[in-house]
Amino acid sequence: MKVSLNWLKEHVDIALPPEELGHLLTMAGLEVEGLESVGQNLDDILAARIVAVSPHPNADRLSLCRVDTGTEIISVVCGAPNAAEGVLAPLILPGGKLPDGTKMKESRIRGEVSKGMLLAEDEMGLTDDHTGIMILPGDATPGTPLSSLLSFPDWVFDVSITPNRPDCASVLGIAREIAASTGQPLKSFQQRVDAAGPAIEGLTNISIQDPEGCPRYAAAVVKDVRLAPTPFWMRYRLFQSGVRSISNLVDVSNYVMLETGQPLHAFDYDRLSENRIEVRRAKKGETFTTLDGVKRDLDSETLLICDGEKPVALAGIMGGLNSEIHDETQNILVESAFFDPITIRRGSKRLGVSTEASYRFERGADIGGVTSALNRALYFINLLAGGVTAKGLMDNYPKPFQAPRISFRPRKANAILGTAISKNAMKGYFVALEMGVLEDQDHLHVIPPTFRVDIKREVDLVEEVARLHGFDNIPVISPRITPSELWETPDLLLRDKARMMMTAFGFSEIITYSFVSPDSVNPLVGETPGALNAFTRIMNPLTVDQSVLRTSLIPGLMETARYNVLHEMGDLKLFEWGKVFFHRENQPQPLEKICLAGVVVGMYAEKSWHNEERAVDFFDMKGIMTGLFESLGLEGFRFKREKDLPGYDQEISSAIYCADTRLGQVGFAAPEVTDAYELKMNPVCLFELDVAALLGVLPEKRTFVPFGRFPAVHRDLSLVLDRGTGCDAVTDIIKEEGGHLLESVHVFDLYEGERIGSSEKAISFKISFRSDRGTLDGEEINRLYEAIVEKIGLKTGGKLREG
Repeated sequence: MKVSLNWLKEHVDIALPPEELGHLLTMAGLEVEGLESVGQNLDDILAARIVAVSPHPNADRLSLCRVDTGTEIISVVCGAPNAAEGVLAPLILPGGKLPDGTKMKESRIRGEVSKGMLLAEDEMGLTDDHTGIMILPGDATPGTPLSSLLSFPDWVFDVSITPNRPDCASVLGIAREIAASTGQPLKSFQQRVDAAGPAIEGLTNISIQDPEGCPRYAAAVVKDVRLAPTPFWMRYRLFQSGVRSISNLVDVSNYVMLETGQPLHAFDYDRLSENRIEVRRAKKGETFTTLDGVKRDLDSETLLICDGEKPVALAGIMGGLNSEIHDETQNILVESAFFDPITIRRGSKRLGVSTEASYRFERGADIGGVTSALNRALYFINLLAGGVTAKGLMDNYPKPFQAPRISFRPRKANAILGTAISKNAMKGYFVALEMGVLEDQDHLHVIPPTFRVDIKREVDLVEEVARLHGFDNIPVISPRITPSELWETPDLLLRDKARMMMTAFGFSEIITYSFVSPDSVNPLVGETPGALNAFTRIMNPLTVDQSVLRTSLIPGLMETARYNVLHEMGDLKLFEWGKVFFHRENQPQPLEKICLAGVVVGMYAEKSWHNEERAVDFFDMKGIMTGLFESLGLEGFRFKREKDLPGYDQEISSAIYCADTRLGQVGFAAPEVTDAYELKMNPVCLFELDVAALLGVLPEKRTFVPFGRFPAVHRDLSLVLDRGTGCDAVTDIIKEEGGHLLESVHVFDLYEGERIGSSEKAISFKISFRSDRGTLDGEEINRLYEAIVEKIGLKTGGKLREG
């Protein structure tokens, strides 16, 4: 909300500079997001009286004005339609500067000399009005500086209002906060109305058919009003608050709403059938045309203001075309009401209409301030539009509001805030906030005012104490933290290390929802019952698509991959570290497991000067798993082909083991899975790891192995094996026979072709031997090499490849 400093000063005395006042409001919970000066550069502008006006000889739309500056009579060329003899208007002389920095010069316009410029309001940055020159009060003396006539300079605060403080969506509400924070009294404002008309009971009546939607409705009648231009001081404040000026009657309603926070509406009294008001719910199929000219379809969620025959306004939202104020309006009925916030919010959201009025009613208006705001509006109507006000107000208030009485414990408040504020100081804060306070030995019993709709519990009062005491005055105390018996949390250390390594491999981490659809695993397992179908159901799901806890990270990864591929991001490396949940019979809580999973889609390597473009394959993902395990210090892991891995291609996938512990699985996604996620045109590799199983096999400590002091001896071993013999079987034999002298063994070639049998394959290994005691003897290595070949032949039937 934007509010003028000079407007605030009408309600509370303010001695603080604007910057300090902004800080004060921010520390009180009303964040000042902006502070803008207005009228700071009006020193070169003065009041001048037009003493004569004549047509411009060379231009039909221009006039020659003789202007009294207080010291001389000068000639000014002016194009404003309201330039007339006797008018007092702002004038800037040659050499002066406008607020935007423009320097005025004497000029010749269509052959006539202009020794100054008569100004409109927008040219001085005061409002957006450019319909003519600004008309100043006629009793001012020519030559008087404009700033002294208009109470400038001014400052405009842009205050962020939180949803729980609707009382501060008004000048009066912000002034209350300033008064409470500075100790200054709040000033009373003029509400006295000269009601010389007939009794209102003979002019109208109010019927409330829905007292829950409208707990209070008040109205007044003013006759013989006149539509006239709104004076500058009111238009200026409306403009600086972001409200457009329309007419004096409409502007009064908006002005009082901004000032008090109570929305009002003025109806053309003569256009109200039977001159009465009825508040009811809309009927199904009913329509209504609002002030913006839009015909709206209504339902029973919408609250209506009606006359004796028809709707005339959407309650708390917007008026109707059929009862609006117009040029011929003579008699008006002014509404001031309190509407149920939930009812207004539902109606506003359904209709897609948000107004200044609905903004305030949705958050909660002041049910106790309905009539005082109405009297304030009547005061301004009489001041600006004349008229005869009917005696009394119609105030239909069937069930008066009962303010809560909240028991407050000062000792508890100090414990929450970490302060030592006295009981009397807290009582003083509540009194400053216009709350009723009753005191007993250990408690304060606090009755919040009707405009504080946010005060409902003891903790709300604790917040008020903190605000008035000053958040910056509350001491900063480090919380007491009991250290864990464990020096380190293994799963967190593993998570950080895994994240670092996966990122190093070129992966991006994602986070997907734990709440999923029961159909999420269907692409992986179909409808076959299994572990992935052991869902834990949520008691109060938002939607069916988020009604169970996930049992696998793969569906979330695949859905993310699908979304990106459909948006032309076809090459992906994604991973997620997260929990999965499995239902347990006769157990109140599911079994929780932490998993690490990933997916690679599309190209694994881009084409560049040093390599060709290459799609991802099984060995890329296997290499990533190997690199991850080795970085964690894991030894003895192996990849073992298994059937029936859910969601994986049965021919190109394997389980991962360390000794007898199953760590997870890796491989290509099954064709039916890629089809389900619209990825069948892209190669897709997956992996899943059980973090708890991985933690169980990781070494507690990693020891440094010193570099060998003696040279290594290398041997190549090329074998012809049956195609069904796994590479790991041969590797295990080499490690077993090589003993402590074996340093490393790895495969460097695979051949399947015409030079060997169709049921055979040739694999070449590079074996490295090294001793930590001395240089190895060639004969010793030959004996060891021959023993390895012999053992491979005995266990696998493999033989040396000749040639």
